[in-house]
Amino acid sequence: MLNTITDKNDDKMALAKKNYLLLLVGFALVVLGLVLMTGGKSASPEEFNYAMFSFRRITLAPILIVAGFVFEIYAILKK
Repeated sequence: MLNTITDKNDDKMALAKKNYLLLLVGFALVVLGLVLMTGGKSASPEEFNYAMFSFRRITLAPILIVAGFVFEIYAILKK
């Protein structure tokens, strides 16, 4: 049998306890994406730092943020 999270008040609530846990996971994905996007500034304004164009900031972080928002929608719509 699967481990399910159930609550006796699930029938009365708009979202169940499981939905809130899934919302927290989606929120954590969005925050992780934002944290991965930070950094890349140069030490002085006269020099340009190409580290801001790294794979982590340009590709990975936006994918995590979009995945987090999609997961949030799934968490809200899951019955």
